[in-house]
Amino acid sequence: MTEVARSEPHWVEHVIWWHVYPLGFVGAYPAEPPPGPDQHRLRRVIDWLDHAIELGASGIALGPVFSSRTHGYDTTDHFRIDPRLGEQDDFDTLVGEARRRGLRLLLDGVFNHVGTDFPNTEWLRKRGNEVDTFEGHGDLVALDHDNPAVVDYVVDVMTHWLRRGADGWRLDAAYAVADRFWAQVLPRVREEFPDAYFLAEVIHGDYAERVRTAGFHSVTQYELWKAVWSSLNDGNFHELDWALLRHNEFLDTFVPATFVGNHDVTRIASRLDDLRHLEHALVLQMTTGGTPTVYAGDEFAYRGVKEERFGGDDAVRPEFDTPPVDVDGHGDDVLRLHRYLIGLRRRHAWLHTARTASLQLTNRQYVYETRAGSEALLVALNIDDEPLPISLPDLGWHQGEVLAGSGAPPANVVTATEVGPHGWLIIAPR
Repeated sequence: MTEVARSEPHWVEHVIWWHVYPLGFVGAYPAEPPPGPDQHRLRRVIDWLDHAIELGASGIALGPVFSSRTHGYDTTDHFRIDPRLGEQDDFDTLVGEARRRGLRLLLDGVFNHVGTDFPNTEWLRKRGNEVDTFEGHGDLVALDHDNPAVVDYVVDVMTHWLRRGADGWRLDAAYAVADRFWAQVLPRVREEFPDAYFLAEVIHGDYAERVRTAGFHSVTQYELWKAVWSSLNDGNFHELDWALLRHNEFLDTFVPATFVGNHDVTRIASRLDDLRHLEHALVLQMTTGGTPTVYAGDEFAYRGVKEERFGGDDAVRPEFDTPPVDVDGHGDDVLRLHRYLIGLRRRHAWLHTARTASLQLTNRQYVYETRAGSEALLVALNIDDEPLPISLPDLGWHQGEVLAGSGAPPANVVTATEVGPHGWLIIAPR
């Protein structure tokens, strides 16, 4: 591991997050009329914890759960559970049930901006005589991160919920906040909670530099997310290879948070032009370095398109009923693949910091080695209409054992093999 990777809490090496957007998940938003605290909607998440365990997840990454006006990202009180979700006792019960199953809990902290009903108006950032907003959204007003009271407030919020059982924080819109703010906040939180995990939402820019100067453990790997689906759609694995070279460089400084779907983007099953390549996207995520997150519903091949309009996120943030869900045969296949690949990753914890190296590359066929020290796997992806022949000695391997692949290949030792059209293989050295 790198020096920075060792600075992560020890438990992060083994974590696989299952990501839930609570307000949508439990049908609390959008809803008319909105549910009240007496409905205890947050407890519905508890019904799904066993599913998360069966999936192979070891942690639950929750979207916003604090009091807000609408979608949760317009927070009005960071110390209060959103009444549409329930009460403090409901959160405590969720923590207890997660703990009983050995699941970690990541909270979503919106500290760049707040809702217009936020009571401490003297903490808002001004632009001239007007209160500044987040990216022009009038309902999201920006906090003044140069105000020491805001620093104290965020420290207090983080430590409050860590004391109540959270294991870490996703920092929403961290890219919009100066690194010097986080560099003041995070060390103070770590004084009391040295094992807390801090994941920053960063979309563009110099990921590694932001980690170094702000003090995050990790950032969201949007570069790799984009390269995964666009390379599969465009038949351009050269783009993916370039992104994985960048990914290797990031791993020299920190372990990125990887995903193929989340609450802010079109679902991967809707994003891909050819649904056969959904498997390839998941294989990529689970065989490359990083801390993986699975967005709830992606494991069933749920569809949903994000639109740039009011309510445009609703399709990717649906309500979930009680488990199990009724899915078609393809959804069952995708669920089984998730379970297998997550299990493979948990059996090979070294993948957390693994680097990849291209061994064979064309626009539509890609073979790479993923390695950490003496541990390695060979991954072959084929999105072409023609088969992909592989000679292991030509790639620097003597022989290998087929672990998994499309078409359920036999687990046998090979020196040469073939990946069928639109198929994939994972091979271990022998």
